[in-house]
Amino acid sequence: MRSERPGLDAVSRALLGLGYLLLLIGFYFAIKAPPDAQQGYLVRILYLHVAAAWTGYLAFVVAGVYALLYLLLGRAGYDRLSAASAEIGLWLSFLMVVGGMMWARPTWGVYWVWEPRLTSVAVMIAIYVGYFLVRQAIEDPELRAKAAAAVAILGVVNIPITYMSVYWWRSIHQTATIDVINRKTHMPPEMLVPLLVNLFAFTVLYLAFLRMKGRIAALVAEEERYG
Repeated sequence: MRSERPGLDAVSRALLGLGYLLLLIGFYFAIKAPPDAQQGYLVRILYLHVAAAWTGYLAFVVAGVYALLYLLLGRAGYDRLSAASAEIGLWLSFLMVVGGMMWARPTWGVYWVWEPRLTSVAVMIAIYVGYFLVRQAIEDPELRAKAAAAVAILGVVNIPITYMSVYWWRSIHQTATIDVINRKTHMPPEMLVPLLVNLFAFTVLYLAFLRMKGRIAALVAEEERYG
């Protein structure tokens, strides 16, 4: 007899449990963290905002990698995983935008400004909305998968542009919280720890949801194939 929850195998349950536990720990550390000198307790929004942003980038990169693998090897499973990762990345991007708007209103006085970072984020989201429009518009499975793969790969090109926008152009957006380019961070340890814990929690939850969605998509494809 098939399980009522086909996506929830033992590995998925373990990843979900670990992810939720880490999220609770990250929330505790975030509450205990001191206020920022300029932003006060508003800085707590960044613990989720940054984690959602980085994990969203990861999800889009993974979607692009699976898309490339599909184009090279033609395996339908890679297309399904690419779509699953892109969907998770899109939801994380929406969460990132909501968190950013909550932070921007008291900081900048407005919810949104068309400056380089936010403009590149809007382009990134538009690309992946277009990705799913392509998947809905094309009926032929092979053509749909190839067209969607092209969009997913194109989307990956925009990610470094989005990240580097605060360095390349004049922007009111603050520079990266964790500066990968210069290998440093402006946060003290007591503020960096909750950020990293939340980032790890989001990553683990992303892996759990990707596995679950991939398994469910495979079962749906099997049912459609054999009726």
